Amino acid sequence: MIHEPVLLTEAVDALVPEARPEGTFLDATFGRGGHARRILARLGPRGRLIALDRDADAIAAANEISDPRLSVVQARFSALREVLEERGITALDGALLDLGVSSPQIDDPQRGFSFRGDGPLDMRMDATSGETAAQWLARAGEGEIRGVIKTYGDERFAQQIAKAIVAARQRGPITRTRELADLVGKAVRTREPGQDPATRTFQALRIHVNQELEELSLALPQLMDVLSPGARVAVISFHSLEDRIVKNFFRDHARPGRMPEKLPIREADLPAPRLKLVGKPVRASAAEVAANPRSRSATLRVAERLP
Repeated sequence: MIHEPVLLTEAVDALVPEARPEGTFLDATFGRGGHARRILARLGPRGRLIALDRDADAIAAANEISDPRLSVVQARFSALREVLEERGITALDGALLDLGVSSPQIDDPQRGFSFRGDGPLDMRMDATSGETAAQWLARAGEGEIRGVIKTYGDERFAQQIAKAIVAARQRGPITRTRELADLVGKAVRTREPGQDPATRTFQALRIHVNQELEELSLALPQLMDVLSPGARVAVISFHSLEDRIVKNFFRDHARPGRMPEKLPIREADLPAPRLKLVGKPVRASAAEVAANPRSRSATLRVAERLP
């Protein structure tokens, strides 16, 4: 399946205003380059785009783009400040984070992200480093497994699933996606119409294995230090926990700084806010959802760096 970039026009319109065609921009989650190509089309001859991704397949796809304005780096987006410093970049004119997993990752059974086919239970966005989902399930305690599935998957049968996993691994390691999906299916008694019983568990394990929420929480403060005045950051999230992190971060930095209580200071003397919220959260239109069901859960938030 071809990866369809979500909220493509809305994100790029917000990120690259006409006033900054010669700026330096960051696409911290290249994927298959849908947003990056549109950003490059907006930039002038002296514009520059730095593209990051953890996935070697995404980097290979990025390297197929022959454009001297594009620099490609395999890295987590929590390492963005280090990547920029290595390239002598001290200020950005905009940054995009398109969170979650891409269609090519889901559709390749060998990556282990999906329960629809059978493959190794991997789930790593960077398949060359870190612990696989199978390795984590083999060592984690029942309470830890339950907590991950409950917290990241909002799974009301998390306890039953965790018990089933611990019982099953006594008979042998759980190493295949279909094996785990069947196990979860037997432990989940009811499910919403049209949703596979394993959906929430696979989502939770993927988020945990890749430390996705931690990555986001580390990246946002780094962006604050490198965005130039007037530069914008656009974040597309697909999970309520991701969106909450973005919403709270933007909101907190769009307020005047807080001072200790009972300190005699005028409101006008409070530290100025560092961000300005740009518009309201944007969600995919009915037409986009019909064409690309993955966009159903997407939320775009945009904020602008203040002087």
